[in-house]
Amino acid sequence: MFKNILRGIRAYGGTLKLINKLGLWKYFGIPMLISLLTAALIGFAAWGFSDNIGSFIAKAWVWEWGSETFRSISDFVGAAIVVAIGLILYKHIIMALSAPFMSPVSEKIEAHLLGNEHQHRDTKFSAQLWRGIRINVRNLLMELLFTIPLLILSLIPGVNIITTVLLFLMQSYYAGFGNMDYTLERHFTYDDSLKFVRGHSGIAIGNGVVFMAMLFIPIVGIILVLPLSVTASTTETIRLIQASEQPKISEKKTKEITS
Repeated sequence: MFKNILRGIRAYGGTLKLINKLGLWKYFGIPMLISLLTAALIGFAAWGFSDNIGSFIAKAWVWEWGSETFRSISDFVGAAIVVAIGLILYKHIIMALSAPFMSPVSEKIEAHLLGNEHQHRDTKFSAQLWRGIRINVRNLLMELLFTIPLLILSLIPGVNIITTVLLFLMQSYYAGFGNMDYTLERHFTYDDSLKFVRGHSGIAIGNGVVFMAMLFIPIVGIILVLPLSVTASTTETIRLIQASEQPKISEKKTKEITS
């Protein structure tokens, strides 16, 4: 697992060079705009709702002594909850809406890597958008299912250190999942794509770790997060697909020789 996480992270090396070489920046204009607008909306929501959530949590402390301290902690926890849920919503919104623009990028990178061996299923804009929405809604629901219990556990001092790490790794996994699917949608059905990512969860986490880390870089990170993460995930996903197909090709050739 750890080795695959490192592979997912190392895949970011040379992404800027590859983007420039293939002239891919023109495909990222609309996704960058979607990313900026979504981040701005979620940022305003976090600023507005954190105090309300903090006030609600503070009501659990019925004693007067330590009430001010507990209120300060509640405000912090409220902000953390909004940020955590905001990041979840942000990445799934931009990944779903950017699918029709990121799929062509993934395809061009695949054609560059494979040359004449490049083969895939033809998909239309509407199909790519629907696939992106379907995958990300599914991932959003799954992520919320695990996030809410972890956020509740984070209220326990000491335990919150563990839950913070788990939350980050889980968000990383689903971020990497979305990035990988821009390539997988041309090769696998919906169900087969789910199995493929589960079988290579370390790669997904590694890709998502850098994705999530970039979101903490003001403006620049939000602008570059999709171009770099999609390019990195495509190069690694293509290698994984090629590796998984190689045994099938060898088996087919063996059958042809023995028949």
